[in-house]
Amino acid sequence: MARQHVILHLVSDATGETLIAASRAVLAQFKGVSVAEQLHPMTRTDAELDAVLREIEAQPGIVLFTLVDPRHAERLLAACAAIGAPCLSILAPIMNLFQSYIGAAAAPRPGAQHSLNADYFRRIDALNYTLSHDDGQMCDTYESADVVLMGVSRTSKTPTSIYLANRGVKTANIPFVPGAPLPQAVENLRNPLVVGLVASPERIVQIRTNRLLTIDADPSSPYVDRRLVAEEVAQSKKLFDARGWPMIDVTRRSIEETAAAILSLHKARKARVAPAA
Repeated sequence: MARQHVILHLVSDATGETLIAASRAVLAQFKGVSVAEQLHPMTRTDAELDAVLREIEAQPGIVLFTLVDPRHAERLLAACAAIGAPCLSILAPIMNLFQSYIGAAAAPRPGAQHSLNADYFRRIDALNYTLSHDDGQMCDTYESADVVLMGVSRTSKTPTSIYLANRGVKTANIPFVPGAPLPQAVENLRNPLVVGLVASPERIVQIRTNRLLTIDADPSSPYVDRRLVAEEVAQSKKLFDARGWPMIDVTRRSIEETAAAILSLHKARKARVAPAA
């Protein structure tokens, strides 16, 4: 009989982000299954592992782990086998593949992917830039952005910008306001990729209505008038077409999917403008 409820233990010697992403990608393929996710991050000492093992024994379930210390990995595997809990290393198959291809053994370092290297500081710089250029702020310095997002209110400009910043992409965003002229600085942009975000009027009305309810505002505001919202969207599309800016419909896209599409556009644009070798 199929299980309707699963306890999932995620054991990591770092933040556990890899485990969370991998497990949720798999669980999304199963309908009607509820999951109790138990995250055990920064498990690096014997005492910390002992505490995790006690929790797994008290609430057995599937155990996924990313422990680069082989001694800790063996202890976890043995303990799970003893209580009949399925246990799998997420990194081991990938590590073995890399070692086989490279022809050298890895040097295990817990949390190595979070090193304070040049890539880390590039992402921090991108995040600082993005936060200071949110919602039309500091548009005179948009030229130093990698990407500029534009769209009517509630097309997920800010969360998409922050997601891109976490990928090291300096992102600014500016709201499209019907009847309001674009700032001259935006009209003259040369370096950034400008992307227009659009959505169906129905979806925008739904999101705006929920927003008004959370701030206890008038639910009959023109802000959520279906006809006016449709006109906003139509005008924004007309502007994007006139400027030759690519458009992405975010109606049924997650933030991650929207960001992936933008990154693909950005990569293609960089390839087109790269100087010949």
